[in-house]
Amino acid sequence: MSIDAETARKVAKLARIRVEEDELSALAGEFNTILGFIEQLQTVDVEGVEPMTSVTPQRLKRRADTVTDGDRQAAVLANAPDAREGFFAVPKVVE
Repeated sequence: MSIDAETARKVAKLARIRVEEDELSALAGEFNTILGFIEQLQTVDVEGVEPMTSVTPQRLKRRADTVTDGDRQAAVLANAPDAREGFFAVPKVVE
């Protein structure tokens, strides 16, 4: 797959990036370099390689998936600079 200047223009527009006309060919070249690297990665044999979540072997900590009521409204609102009627009170930002 090859990216030309017109495709680079479309990608820049979709990404909402302003690219000058004289820079489109350089951007297309960068896209082609990235796509070439992706094609190179496609040739790597990964048969039998297990997926990893980290480069160091570790197990994620697990907790019981239980539903709790919470019931900590007073403790949470104690941190608020201003609380009214059980809610955080914030200054009005829209007139």
